[in-house]
Amino acid sequence: MSPAEEERSLPLPERWPRASKFALSACAAAVAELVTFPLDLTKTRLQIQGEAAVRRDGAAAAQAVPYRGMLRTAAGIAQEEGVWKLWQGATPAVYRHIVYSGVRMVTYEHLRDSVLGRVEGESFPLWKAVVGGMSAGAIGQFFASPTDLVKVQMQMEGKRKLEGKPLRFRGVHHAFLKILSEGGVRGLWAGWVPNVQRAALVNMGDLTTYDSVKHFLLLNTTLVDNSVTHSVSSACSGLVAAVLGTPADVVKTRIMNQPRDQQGRGLLYKSSMDCLIQTVQGEGFMSLYKGFIPTWMRMAPWSLVFWLTYEQIRQMCGVTSF
Repeated sequence: MSPAEEERSLPLPERWPRASKFALSACAAAVAELVTFPLDLTKTRLQIQGEAAVRRDGAAAAQAVPYRGMLRTAAGIAQEEGVWKLWQGATPAVYRHIVYSGVRMVTYEHLRDSVLGRVEGESFPLWKAVVGGMSAGAIGQFFASPTDLVKVQMQMEGKRKLEGKPLRFRGVHHAFLKILSEGGVRGLWAGWVPNVQRAALVNMGDLTTYDSVKHFLLLNTTLVDNSVTHSVSSACSGLVAAVLGTPADVVKTRIMNQPRDQQGRGLLYKSSMDCLIQTVQGEGFMSLYKGFIPTWMRMAPWSLVFWLTYEQIRQMCGVTSF
C-alpha cells in the first residue's frame, strides 16, 4: 500500500486532527449555548440597565423600569415579550461559538502540547496553562468578535420595542449588513478590545482551571478519566471564569450596545478604559459585577454541558481525551 493510500485509509480524526477537533468542539459549544442562552440574555439586560452614561445623556432608556434580579428579569422578559424572546439572539450566539470555541480549543491544545511542551502523565506548570488559556481565548474571540457584536445588539431589540423605539434589525443577516454599511469592516469589530480582554480572562478561568483541575485529580486522587472527573473540573472552571470575566463582560456589553455616529465611533464611551472609569465613578465598583449571578449560573451549566459533551464526543470519535 502506498503512503497516499495508507493515509486515506486512516480515520478522519487521524487524517485531519485539528479540523476534527474544531468540528467536535463547535458541536459541543452549540449544544451548551442553546441550553443556557436564556441566562445569557438575562445577564446582558442586567448589565445594560442603570448606565450612568445613558442617564447623563438623558436617553429614554433611563425611564425604563429597572430589572431586579435574575429570576424577575427572566420572568419579565417572558411575560412582556414572550417566552421565545428568551432565545432572541441565539442564532448569532451559536455562530459565535462555532468560531470561538473551535479556534480556542484547537489553539490551546496546540500551544499546550507542541509549544509549551506538556508531557502526558506528568504535572503541567500552572503558569504555562495560564499562558495557553489566555492566548487561546484572545485569539478565538478576536475571530468571533463580529458575531458577538450582533448577538449583543439583537439581545436588546426586545427592550427597544417595549420602550417604543424602532427596531434596528430584521434578522441576523440584516444586522451584519447594517453594521457593515454604517461602520465598515472596522464596525464589525467594535468593542473587540474589551471582548478579547474578557475572553483572555474567562479562558484563564475556564480552559486553565479545567485542564489543571482535571489532571491534578487524575495524578493525585483515585478518580479516573470519566464523567465524574469532568463534572468536578467543569464546576471549578465555571466559577473561576465568572469571577475573572464579569467586569470585562460588563464593559464589553456596554461598549457594544452604545449608539454610534456615522463614522462608527461610540457616543458614550471613547474606549474600554473610559467605559470602566465612567462605570466605577458613576455607579460604584460593584457595578462591574452587575449580572454576576446569571453569569455564574450560566457559565456553570454551560461549562458542565460543554465539557461533558466535548469529552464524550471525542471518545465516540476515537480522539484522545482532552
